[in-house]
Amino acid sequence: MKSAAPATVGSAIPVVAGEPVTVQQHKIPLAAKVAGTAFLAVLVPVYWQTYGLTNFLWFCDAALILTVAGMWLESSLLISMCAVGILLPQCLWLADFGSNLLGFHFLNLTSYMFDSHLPLFTRGLSLFHGWLPLLLVWLLGRLGYDKRALSAWTVLAAGLVLVCYFFTPPAGAPLANPNIPINLNYVYGFNDRQPQHWVNQNLYVILWLGVLWLVAFLPTHLALCKIFVAHARSSKFALFDPRHCQ
Repeated sequence: MKSAAPATVGSAIPVVAGEPVTVQQHKIPLAAKVAGTAFLAVLVPVYWQTYGLTNFLWFCDAALILTVAGMWLESSLLISMCAVGILLPQCLWLADFGSNLLGFHFLNLTSYMFDSHLPLFTRGLSLFHGWLPLLLVWLLGRLGYDKRALSAWTVLAAGLVLVCYFFTPPAGAPLANPNIPINLNYVYGFNDRQPQHWVNQNLYVILWLGVLWLVAFLPTHLALCKIFVAHARSSKFALFDPRHCQ
C-alpha cells in the first residue's frame, strides 16, 4: 500500500485568491533609531557622572529619552507628548543661547553652556536642545500628531514638577558638588540663587503648572493639531491618519 505524498510547507499556508500579501513598513528609518540610541548611550553616562541622576528630571532630558523610545516603538503618542512639552521652551533655549553667543544676556537659561568649569564635550552634548525640536517635527510628519498628547504630557509634567519640588534641592541650596542641578524645571522661580518671594511657594508651584499649560502646552497642542491634520488631508501619500485630531 502506497503512502500519501508528503504535504509541502506551501500547501499548509492558506492563501485567499486575489488578496495581496502586505508587509508592514516601518515609518522611521532604522538608521535614525540607531543614531538616537547611540547618542543616548553617550549622553546618559556623561550627564549622570557630571550632573547626577536628578538632571534627567528636566523636561528636556525626559523628552529626549521618551523621543528615542517613541522612535523604536513608532509611537505617535510618545512623540506628540514630547512635542507638546518642549517645542516652545526649546525655542526659548535657542534664543537665549544665540543671545549669549552675541554677548547679550536674555533669560540666563544657557549660562552653563559658557561655563569653562564644565568640560567642552559635556556642553557640546547639550546642543541636543537645538536639534531635538527639528527631530520631533520630522517624526510628527511621519507618525502624525496624537491629540491625547496634551493630557498625557500634562500628567507627566505635573509629576516631574512635584518630584522636583519635594525631592530635589531648591534655588540657592549650598551643595558640595556645584554641578548638581538646583531649582529643577524652575519650581522655585527663575533665579537659581534664591527662591521667589512674591507668592507662597506651594501656591507658586500650582500657578507655574497652570502657566506652563496655558502658555506652552495648550498653544503647541492646538498648533500641531491644526498643522498636521491639514498636512494629512492635503497629502496623497500621508503616512498618518488625520482622524488623530478630529
